[in-house]
Amino acid sequence: MTNTLFLTAMDVRTAAEIVKSGGIAAVPTETVYGLAANALDRVAVMKIFVAKGRPETKPVSIFVTGMEMAERFCVDIPAGAYALAEAFWPGPLTMILRRRENVPDAVTAGKEGVGVRVPENDTTLELLRLADLPLTGTSANMSGEPPVRTGTEAYDVFKNRIECVLDGEAPGGVPSTVVDMTGNIAKIVRFGALSKEAIEKVLGEVVE
Repeated sequence: MTNTLFLTAMDVRTAAEIVKSGGIAAVPTETVYGLAANALDRVAVMKIFVAKGRPETKPVSIFVTGMEMAERFCVDIPAGAYALAEAFWPGPLTMILRRRENVPDAVTAGKEGVGVRVPENDTTLELLRLADLPLTGTSANMSGEPPVRTGTEAYDVFKNRIECVLDGEAPGGVPSTVVDMTGNIAKIVRFGALSKEAIEKVLGEVVE
């Protein structure tokens, strides 16, 4: 049984050491709470699936600090992805990019693309900077249940299932818009906080 720590934003260094050593942290974002583990550590990623009761056939997205960090884990990044990142990161935009070989199959469910985004939350961004790792960005909820929005809720749901909870508050609302940038034409695969029109305005082209 895992002894779950309840940490404040002042303890973010402790949370960084936990994820660097293979643990899981529940963290706030600009939408809902997420479960953050080292996305390069297959064992840590699999612990996410166990904690959530989530099927391993579903991919999870990753959090990064920006495009410079994304380049360490993605290849063949199109110019349009940089334009979207400039316009909407940090924020509720997830881009599917071609992954490098260092991203485990467990993250992408064997697919060649990986969802990448920069969360708009100072505490979680600081965690990313201190850990210097891509972190899983799947929502903090048991599979099929609503995502949680506060540190207390995350602790209540995941107590003894994960290593720590970073206290904070996520406003909830609409999830991130997911745009597949791996093909010749950008495709919206999940509608969310950003509209099709906003995406098209930045790209200067029609989006499927």
